Amino acid sequence: MEPLGPGEPAQAGRYRLLATVGEGAMGRVLLGVAPDGRLAAVKRVHRQFAHDAGFRERFRREVDVSRLVSGAYTAAVMDADPDAATPWLASVFVAGPSLQDAVDATGPLPVAAVRQLAAGLASALAGIHRAGLVHRDLKPSNVLLAEDGPRVIDFGIARAAEGGTDLTHTGAILGSPAFMSPEQAEGRPLTPASDVFSLGALLVLAATGRSPFAGASAPQSLYNVVHTHPDLRVLPPDVRALAEPCLAKDPAQRPSPAQILEFLGPLPPVPRPWPPAVHALIAQRRAEVRDALAKPPKPRRRGLRIALAAVAAIVVIGGTITTVALTRTAPATTASPPTTAVTTTSAPNPDPLGPDRLRGVDLCKVLPSAPGVGTLTPKIDVHLFSCTYETARRQWLDLTIGGPVAAKGTPAGDLDGLPLSVEEKAGGCTAAVPVVDRADTTIGVEAEGSAEKFDKPCDVAKAALGEALKRLRGTTVAPPAGSLAPVDPCPLVPAATAQRIVGPVTKVEPRGLHECQWHVAGDVTVTLERGVPPFRTTDSYYDTSTTADLDGVTAFVTTKRANAARVSCTYTWRHRPYDDRTSENVIVDYTTSASSLTVEDTCRQAQDFAKTVKSGLPKP
Repeated sequence: MEPLGPGEPAQAGRYRLLATVGEGAMGRVLLGVAPDGRLAAVKRVHRQFAHDAGFRERFRREVDVSRLVSGAYTAAVMDADPDAATPWLASVFVAGPSLQDAVDATGPLPVAAVRQLAAGLASALAGIHRAGLVHRDLKPSNVLLAEDGPRVIDFGIARAAEGGTDLTHTGAILGSPAFMSPEQAEGRPLTPASDVFSLGALLVLAATGRSPFAGASAPQSLYNVVHTHPDLRVLPPDVRALAEPCLAKDPAQRPSPAQILEFLGPLPPVPRPWPPAVHALIAQRRAEVRDALAKPPKPRRRGLRIALAAVAAIVVIGGTITTVALTRTAPATTASPPTTAVTTTSAPNPDPLGPDRLRGVDLCKVLPSAPGVGTLTPKIDVHLFSCTYETARRQWLDLTIGGPVAAKGTPAGDLDGLPLSVEEKAGGCTAAVPVVDRADTTIGVEAEGSAEKFDKPCDVAKAALGEALKRLRGTTVAPPAGSLAPVDPCPLVPAATAQRIVGPVTKVEPRGLHECQWHVAGDVTVTLERGVPPFRTTDSYYDTSTTADLDGVTAFVTTKRANAARVSCTYTWRHRPYDDRTSENVIVDYTTSASSLTVEDTCRQAQDFAKTVKSGLPKP
């Protein structure tokens, strides 16, 4: 917690404000004391919302409905004033870390704690949905871990912000892309099933430390939510049985909160539902509250706060966040002996099923039809390595070539002279063969029912893959001039150049056909993608989100410090428009494990790497 800012009002209605708890996309959260002495979390919304009359009306309506929500696992609304100069809402204060902070600080939760979390979240959603609300922003920072179980906060508030013109003007989106439902990512109408999808993603994060859909950028996360099926085999069986049904792409296939509770069955009462390290964080938060109550509120000293910032000062001007870098000399590094990097540069492979010919293929022109399903219509073409086709019976076939993850199927003989693997799962099946000379990269077809399931999905997937291989060996259409599609990202930054920027390189490793990773004291990953145009995210997962000029191109920059040694800085920019809704994008992510590097140092090196990548790309 921090003292109130200079000139910040110490009252919100009849609530006395003591300290700043945090800040998010919607506003600032402050520790307050109600007239009856109860502690409250008071959220003051940001100024851009206060100037929007439509927001105030939606805010008033959602607050009225939110008052109807009750239950042990939600933080009840205590009071609100939509008509104040700066609208605010007060809810019951919960002394505990967010799920995100707890996992970042202490690691994934054990199975018993994940089951307690699932029961609490399902109970909370049941109460929220009974009131006629859809949460819309169920993410790790909106789940607090109290001493006796989880608490869901901010229900109903995200909807009030939807439709605000200021959001459109700033290019930001509300919510956390890695925890949205597919229908929310696509802008479709939402039902309570949307929150169940988010619940499933939260359970995966709680058990593994990471969202199953997190990408190197917010647009990539949105793509993953809509189109990819995460590998859940890393989950403990009990957790997978809970999470997997929740993550069904079709909302109608997801369980209701009541069904989740029925599946869990009665849980034994436990006095301390979380691991000891999490309860230590709860005790720490209680101590901070006691300190805030014992001291009269004092204005925060702006100069001191800036001096203590390790890397950047974040200045809020008219609702826009601007990052001001504090110039400093990079720390001296001890000279290291030259390291021989493993390179991947080789002569072009002329085989039509080799990486160089496949890289530029337009996947949505490969399968006009397939045996057993008839005519196919391309429906989703928002990635360089994947296209989703729809049958006349509204079934889906996903054709993927050189995606970032190889298939993990069971050997099933040969197909067109190549070793075939098949992976069957609930509702679908994937058939795949390796790319010639790249056994770690595959050409695959996934058959998945949507409105109607395939009777024999593996037979359909194998037949469609055989048809795709036949067509790929035939004539292909060259991509348009300036496209990223045919570009091999690995040669964009030679090992010697990479070593000059980020230090000794131990390996240069292609990941699929459109991604490359340089192994250094950490990893630098370059991804060439087609997807949603980059934007300034307000996802609370990131520590900072801003823009930077990259030799005349606007890059969107995010940073994240996972722990004392692990820092990530990501540059994302649009290379060229593809159509009216997508673009070809470049993502450069530098995640370092060198404790001597600050966030500023990491971003400086990421920027130099990004400039080198940009200089080697075709002219848009």
